[in-house]
Amino acid sequence: MKSKEYRTVQVIAHIFCILLTLSALMPFVLLIISSFTDNEWASVYGYSYFPKKWSLEAYRYIAYQWNEIGHAYLMSFVVTGLGTLLSIFITTTFAYGINNPQIPGMRILNKALVFTMLFNGGLVATYYSYVNIFHVKNTLSAVLVPTLVMSAFNVILVRNYYRSSIPESLIEAARIDGAGEFTIFWKIVFPLSRPIVATIGLMTALSYWNDWQNGFYYLSERGGKRYYTIQVLLNTINENIQVLVQNASKAASIGAKVSDLPSTTIRMAIAVIGILPVIAVYPFFQKYFVKGITLGGVKE
Repeated sequence: MKSKEYRTVQVIAHIFCILLTLSALMPFVLLIISSFTDNEWASVYGYSYFPKKWSLEAYRYIAYQWNEIGHAYLMSFVVTGLGTLLSIFITTTFAYGINNPQIPGMRILNKALVFTMLFNGGLVATYYSYVNIFHVKNTLSAVLVPTLVMSAFNVILVRNYYRSSIPESLIEAARIDGAGEFTIFWKIVFPLSRPIVATIGLMTALSYWNDWQNGFYYLSERGGKRYYTIQVLLNTINENIQVLVQNASKAASIGAKVSDLPSTTIRMAIAVIGILPVIAVYPFFQKYFVKGITLGGVKE
């Protein structure tokens, strides 16, 4: 029989969790409601949970460019999938290498990895290197490689997981049986690393999906538009609307149309379009993420 104090604590804990959940959900609710709000009403009264005028103009404007948006969605899925797989492969293998000091040169690579977390060459040097040395300008690599394909922080997370959660005796036993390093990694270490792989995979996938800076820096409308992801395209649409609104007085031929643009609510509609796939897909992947946390132990 549970005591009265225990039930009281449980009620308080549930209320607290409900409040935290609502505090996380309410901004999304406001975002969606604001995207359906009339632009003129929102311009005067601001965003509200209970707008007095509703409108679909923001989504109608986006629908005019749906062919480009559909292609950008496809590119986002391709980039997110390829980038996440490539990042997991590089991160886990690199972490396994620097976790083994017996491999020549791994101590130096470990120090170099930490060095990159403390210092970097800056945006100008990074841009020059990727464009003039690696030639990623207006290519698929432009939205895959720069700043995203590997994170030093993720490598250290995986390395620490190897050290703390995978018994060294298991690896030594495999070596005694004649297994090579690649066999040990793919047959033993990687399967036991599902919790940390699920964690860094989820974080990396979200980073790829939400990224727009790589496209902004390394893709141009003339040569790299076919590689636009959804975030890059929606950011471009938002910038185009701002330019049109700011220069409406100079654009006499389209002045009437410019005045009707949903310049306020379009930002909310763009945000909804950008996060909708994440909201729709994340609940289905959450169970695998939670399941992965419970795996990885060595059974006695």
